[in-house]
Amino acid sequence: MKKKYDIMVIVAHPDDAEFGIAGTVAGWIGAGKSVIYVVCTNGEKGTTDRSLVPEKLAAIRQQEQRNAAAELGVDEVVFLNMPDQQLEDTPQFREEIVRLVRMHRPDTVASSDPYRRYVWHRDHRIVGQVVLDAAFPYARDHLAYPEMLSEGYEPHKIKELLFFGAENVNHHVDITQTFPQKLAALQCHESQVKEFNIDNLESWLKKRCQKMAENSDFELAEAFHRVHMPT
Repeated sequence: MKKKYDIMVIVAHPDDAEFGIAGTVAGWIGAGKSVIYVVCTNGEKGTTDRSLVPEKLAAIRQQEQRNAAAELGVDEVVFLNMPDQQLEDTPQFREEIVRLVRMHRPDTVASSDPYRRYVWHRDHRIVGQVVLDAAFPYARDHLAYPEMLSEGYEPHKIKELLFFGAENVNHHVDITQTFPQKLAALQCHESQVKEFNIDNLESWLKKRCQKMAENSDFELAEAFHRVHMPT
């Protein structure tokens, strides 16, 4: 039987979790919660360096994600190794996420918001939609993917969903104390940080988290659309 985790973070690319939810993850882990990452694509297209072949970049980004997860204390990282920029809302993808949810039985699942408009990576929209559908009703219902019962994966009811990158924010998490861990984890993604051409990553990230803290009582925050799941 696979290990149960309190929280499952499901993202499209290596580094998505660090941008979107790493401060919250650090807080959870500091409070004794267990966290698993699921990274859906291999991130093979995230570069402007024409000398870097996709296979090499994918290997670099996978190691960067492992390093970032270790910085935060994340228990496990699962790589689905799907092609970058090619995620599709398919029954096969949904089944894979349902299986992981039933396998690890998290109370909270976090992902990128599927309903952000206009400028938003398509992979982010797709993974958010697949996660939303996998959580309800597919992971819950025993007659959805009934073959999983014979594999030992019983239905599971998730308690809440957290979507980062949301325009309709209804939940803030104070990351004032865990900001240094978020920054350190993001710095592990060296191949991506250099792509942003940011003079001072710490200053840029702090301003971003201050912006997300607006309409809250916190100095620095991560902002989400939170969904309480039906019981």
